[in-house]
Amino acid sequence: MRLRLTPREDGFYDLFADSANNLVTGAQLLVELISDGSDREAVAEKMRACEHAGDECTHAIMHRLNESFITPFDREDIYDLAARLDDVMDHMEEAADLVVLYKIKTLPQDVVRQVEILERAAELTSEAMPRLKSMRELNEYWIEINRLENQGDRIYRKLLAHLFGGEYEPLEVMKLKEVIDRLEDAADAFEQVANTIETIAVKES
Repeated sequence: MRLRLTPREDGFYDLFADSANNLVTGAQLLVELISDGSDREAVAEKMRACEHAGDECTHAIMHRLNESFITPFDREDIYDLAARLDDVMDHMEEAADLVVLYKIKTLPQDVVRQVEILERAAELTSEAMPRLKSMRELNEYWIEINRLENQGDRIYRKLLAHLFGGEYEPLEVMKLKEVIDRLEDAADAFEQVANTIETIAVKES
C-alpha cells in the first residue's frame, strides 16, 4: 500500500457513486420501455432527463478535477472513469430514443435479455463504487462484468442472425439493428468502466 503524505480530495467517490446510481435508474427505465403496454414516449422523456443528470455528474467530476490539487488516484484515471460512465448512459438513452423515433412496435424477444444484462451490470457497477475508496473486493466485480459482456455478445450475434433471417422487411431490419447495436455498445461500455477500475486498483495496490 502506497504511503500518502498529503490529504486527498475524497469528494470524487460520492460523485462516482452518483453517476453509477444514475445508470441503475437508466437501466430500469429501459426495462420499463420494453415492457408490454408501456408509454414509450413518456419513458424516453424520463430517459432524457436521466441522461441529463448523468451529464451533470460528469461535469461535476471534471470541475472538481480542475479545482483539486490532490486527487485520490491519477487524474487521467479519474477522467477516464467519468467518461466511461457517461458513455454507458449515452448509449442507453440513444437506444430508448431510437425505439420511439422509429415507432418500433415490437422488439425481438432477445432484446429483453440484452436489457437484463444491462440492468445487472448497472447494479454491479453501483455496488462497486463505494469500494473504490478502499480498493478492496473489486476483482469479483470486474470478472462478473466481463462474463456478462461475453454473454451479451452471444445474445447480440443471435439477434443479428434473427434479424437477417428473412422474417423482417429490410427497413425494419435497419431500425431494429440500430437499437440492438446501441444496447450492445452500452454493454461494451460497462466493460470499459470495469477495465478502468481494474487499472486503477492495480496502480493503487
